[in-house]
Amino acid sequence: MNSIEIQKIIKPINSSDGAGVKLKRSIGVEPNYFDPFLMLDEFGSENSEDYIAGFPPHPHRGIETVTYMLAGDFEHKDSTGGEGKMSAGDVQWMKTGSGIIHSEMPAMKEGKLHGFQLWINMPAKLKMSKPEYIYIDAEKCKDKIGDKWEKFSNYWRTTQLEYTWLRSLMGRHKDFWEITEDSLEKSMENFKINHLMKDELLDLYKSLSTFEEVPETLKILKEKNYKLAILSNGTPHLLNGLVRSNKLENLFDDLFSIEEVGIYKPDAKVYGMPTKKYNIKVNEVAFLSANTWDVSGGGNYGYNAIWVNRNKNIFDKLDFKPKHIIKN
Repeated sequence: MNSIEIQKIIKPINSSDGAGVKLKRSIGVEPNYFDPFLMLDEFGSENSEDYIAGFPPHPHRGIETVTYMLAGDFEHKDSTGGEGKMSAGDVQWMKTGSGIIHSEMPAMKEGKLHGFQLWINMPAKLKMSKPEYIYIDAEKCKDKIGDKWEKFSNYWRTTQLEYTWLRSLMGRHKDFWEITEDSLEKSMENFKINHLMKDELLDLYKSLSTFEEVPETLKILKEKNYKLAILSNGTPHLLNGLVRSNKLENLFDDLFSIEEVGIYKPDAKVYGMPTKKYNIKVNEVAFLSANTWDVSGGGNYGYNAIWVNRNKNIFDKLDFKPKHIIKN
């Protein structure tokens, strides 16, 4: 086993920030020493006077902040409309980009508050990007919506797909994120869900996880020198974020988004992107999907279409049968 040598121990200093929140600061004591890591603060006290004033609205630009809560509750609001409550075990990530104003205030009047916040310098090319706020807690969304959660989720997904097909047929294109918002708004109205939950529910789409066997399967295929790509309705920004959050950056050769052709699956222009780029024949492509309509779309284009049937579903009656059917 290789040993790692500790070169330096930096003792945190007592400090305060915001409206007087007492904290300990380690990174940030010696400027530029850990770039791109700019600052690391630990806030923690059982005395409410040490944290009750919180961090009222203040600006940030060109950095990312990651907040990890160990105890207590904090409420976050920002100028993008994002808001959420952070409790023990929760993580919040904010990309300030071109500029954002936000606040972090304790959602408690007494008891122990404990957490960490890390500031990260953004690359120069991203410093003027659109600010983004991400806070995910799917279980809390499920609890808030109650017994209708599953029906609501299915309705949202179905409406989302219907909108992609209808907009393709009407020639009135919107990107997938806009369609996701529109379909969510309709779904929330239909199920009478508080509109204040919109941002919280949208954030679920930014942290979708793979099934457990997917990373290892991709690694095996990569080791066999297969070219791997995603072909998706999603926007490039959404796809890149999901690949990063699942730590799959080094496995894919390409992320194909329908935004390149301006029309949604199952239009042939979408399935033609990989063959056009690599100058290959359609029968040289293995196309896998869990969506039967997508398998039919890729298969009718000429791909070796493989259906991943995890839930023992029945294949659609579209005059097409997948080349193979697998369980995972």
